Amino acid sequence: MEMKEEEKKLIRKTGIQRFFKKRWVYPAVYIGAAAIILASFLWFQSRGDEGNPENIGYESNPEMNLADKDAMEVNMPVENFEWPVANADEVEIKTPFYDANASQEEQESALVSYENSFQPNTGIDIVAKNGETFDVTAAMSGTVSAVEEDALLGNTIVIEHANGVETRYQSVSDIQVKAGDKVKQGQVIAKAGRSLINEDAGIHVHFEIRKDGVAYNPVEYFKKPATSLKEGENSTGTGEKADEEANDSSQSDGSDEGQTSPDQTQGPTD
Repeated sequence: MEMKEEEKKLIRKTGIQRFFKKRWVYPAVYIGAAAIILASFLWFQSRGDEGNPENIGYESNPEMNLADKDAMEVNMPVENFEWPVANADEVEIKTPFYDANASQEEQESALVSYENSFQPNTGIDIVAKNGETFDVTAAMSGTVSAVEEDALLGNTIVIEHANGVETRYQSVSDIQVKAGDKVKQGQVIAKAGRSLINEDAGIHVHFEIRKDGVAYNPVEYFKKPATSLKEGENSTGTGEKADEEANDSSQSDGSDEGQTSPDQTQGPTD
């Protein structure tokens, strides 16, 4: 009997050894063990997420979506100011920007006459070389903040950009945008039109670049980004309030006939 028991043990031992000698046994064991470990890890992690309100999914976290959106906007290519027309070669500047540091002759050419008074031009007045109307385009991508009908200044479109920068388009007609619209650079927003304040310019668009209410010379910033706008550099050095003061000053100084000559007009100072 004892020999039989030993023989049985020997047979079982030999069978086990033969089993483990098969090629697929060890890989199967390893895979099974890895699956158990992974399942345990995921189970413990899921229980931890249930107890932690901060660990919520991407779809249910609006702040995460907003952060990703802001990151995408930051990574967008930086735009340079472009002429507010489709083809700059087909237009010219009728009335230039009033530069407080320019010569007297240049300043006089940048004055706009209206009802016996002279106003410093806070932008540039662009006309087509053939004298006809033309498409007015967005000089830079942004959001339309205002669309106003104004017979004196001409219909006006204001587009907001980043960091207090805005572009203005006056004396326009056939307006194709409204307040709140997002526009792309080069998008047609209106047609060139007329205004009472600068009838001498004929069909034109009055274009301005402003930062925090201060007007800058657009010609100096075409092909440059908005970040290049620096206070006091190529600007009037004035904002909305100072423009009104310059208007009052120009009206107060006149000749015997009640008109103000260019020599008597004081422009805005730094």
